[in-house]
Order: sequence, then structure tokens, then C-alpha cells
Amino acid sequence: MEKITAIREKLSKAVIWEPWMDKLGADDRNSVQKLLASWKRKKELHEKKMENHKAKQDFDDSFKQQEDWKIAGIDEAGRGPLAGPVVTAAVILPEECPTLLGLDDSKKIPKAKREQFAEEIKKIAISYAVHIQPPEEIDRLNIYQATKVSMAEAAAALRPAPSMVLADAMQIDIGVPCESIIKGDAKSLAIAAASILAKTGRDAIMAEYAIQFPEYGFDQHSGYGTKSHLDAIDLHGPTSIHRRTFEPVKGILAGAVN
Repeated sequence: MEKITAIREKLSKAVIWEPWMDKLGADDRNSVQKLLASWKRKKELHEKKMENHKAKQDFDDSFKQQEDWKIAGIDEAGRGPLAGPVVTAAVILPEECPTLLGLDDSKKIPKAKREQFAEEIKKIAISYAVHIQPPEEIDRLNIYQATKVSMAEAAAALRPAPSMVLADAMQIDIGVPCESIIKGDAKSLAIAAASILAKTGRDAIMAEYAIQFPEYGFDQHSGYGTKSHLDAIDLHGPTSIHRRTFEPVKGILAGAVN
């Protein structure tokens, strides 16, 4: 009878069902059945990732009007926070991206994995660009327009230029066709890649601000209106990176003037 350690080793290397596995189903050892069940779960998960990956690539490809068209995905991070910039990213991916298997909406991926994906995206992308829209511009333009301008800037920085842009829930005018995709980071591989670069880029900026303004905990909440953040604003007042047109910052500043 084959030892458990040997079975575990063989299963760890198997990627498809092999004839020798048929015998494992009849093995009455509980540990063997657990190993087999674990392998099946992992295989099902991998297959789902493959299906999801292909669906995202097929979605992007469906917008190509010619074989050589380059489809760019664009997304943002930081529209909702009370402090810090909006960061947008634009990405053109190659035809095949096997190393991006499992790529999804950045909010669904753990931080360490986001960082790994970000490095891989930068490595394999045909082109990528990141644009940082500061709080001053957000206050001047309003958050919607500031995000729209930032997305356009990121798209314009791509070299080579895209043939078409897929933007997450935003219509932008950049001289090439643009499609606004609702929940785009769940449908498009290019938008999901842009989502990762925007999120990791903004997180890095907020981590730097956490050092500059240690009382506010920007590395913990990234500028969103959590209780601890609101308490810090009440106690210390707004910083230079707080958005002055966002409540409750706007009200606090108005009260200070009066």
C-alpha cells in the first residue's frame, strides 16, 4: 500500500486527472480521501480561474474592430476618501497573459497579491501609465470631473496609443473610441489590470502621507471617512491633503472661519 507522503507528493504535482488516481477513490484510509478531496477542490478553483480569465480576455477582444487593435483599460482609486489624491491607471495588455490568472477587481484581492500582480502587469504590459490627481484639483473641478480629466491624462500617456479605451463606469473624450463599462474590473482584464495599478499606486502614496501626518492613520484607512479618521480630524483639524469641498471637512473649515 502506497504511503501517504508519496500520495501527497504525487497529488501536488498532478494538474489533470490521471489513471493512477482511480485507485485512490477506493482507498479506505481517511487521510487519502481528504487529500483527494483537497486536490479536487483546488482543481475546480483553478478551472474557475481559467474560465474567468478567458471570459475577461474575450470581453476585451470583442471590442476589436481589427486584429491589430490595442485595447486599453482604465480605472481609478480614491474617488470616495476625504483626503489624498485620485489615482488613475491605463493599461494595454498583450494578447496572452497567463501570468495574470486570477486577476480581478483590486478590492477582492489581498494586498500582498495586489502588489505581486502590479509588478507583473508592469513587466508584461505593452504600455501602462499612472496619473495622480491632487486634492487641490479635486476641490477645483469636483470629484467627477477631476477623475475624468485624470483618466484622460493616463490614456494620453500610453505609448503606443490605444485603438480603443474601456473605462470603468466613465466616458472620456480622448480622440479614440471609448466605452464606459459598469463594473468593468469584473468584466475586462485590461480594466482589472488598471484597477490594480491605481489601487497599489494610491496605497503607496497614502502610506507616505501616514509618515508625514502620523496622527491620522492614513496607512490604515487610506483617507476614507472611518470613525478613527473622523476623530482625528475633530482633534487635529484638516491637513493640507484633505479635500476641502468634502464634508465634514468643508463644515469644519467653515466653522473655523466663522
